[in-house]
Amino acid sequence: MAEIINFNKARKRKAREQAQAQAAENRVRFGRTKQQKQLEAAQMEEAHRKLDGLRREPGDEHTGEEGPETIDSA
Repeated sequence: MAEIINFNKARKRKAREQAQAQAAENRVRFGRTKQQKQLEAAQMEEAHRKLDGLRREPGDEHTGEEGPETIDSA
């Protein structure tokens, strides 16, 4: 014979488990010290600067287009 299940209790248990999983995820995501947050922000800023430094501008010699500084007037 099958086990009788109270749907209200099952629903509430499932909601509690999801809330606990969300709380654990939030502890990992937001449970950092101020120093850790500052370090991560500095690393992200450095990564953005490096990416911007490596970005090719329109008119770059590798793209096949000529920029305004390479136009011959002759």
